[in-house]
Amino acid sequence: MKTPAALTEQFRSQGLKITPQRVAVFDALHDNPTHPTAESVHSAVVARMPTVSLRTVYQTLNDLAEMGEISRLEVGTGSARFDPNVEEPHHHLVCESCGMVRDLHVEVAPDLGDDVPDGFEVAGAELVVRGRCRSCADKD
Repeated sequence: MKTPAALTEQFRSQGLKITPQRVAVFDALHDNPTHPTAESVHSAVVARMPTVSLRTVYQTLNDLAEMGEISRLEVGTGSARFDPNVEEPHHHLVCESCGMVRDLHVEVAPDLGDDVPDGFEVAGAELVVRGRCRSCADKD
């Protein structure tokens, strides 16, 4: 993900207003490997700026996703997750106990062969590996 300063410039170049709240969202996402939910980004931002609304966080996340700066993930954890790593091809590990989501860097190219209906153009494929993270496994 771009730095908060670079995202600020990109927002400006697209005519979007830069606010301290948006910059706080950029900061919360920068170098964040956890694939946070909007709610967890909101919690991080509210720790710095108590009056920031969840709606502001969602709007900023949606703006970033529309710009291609983050990806919105639906991995079955109950809430959409946001992935700031859009530059490196990767898949995802999902803990079925705690909902943790992390990048998985493996070379996997599914051979879809004749299973794809005629006329369907495949844009990409992603692998979601489900299981239990070390912390949850250690609790047993």
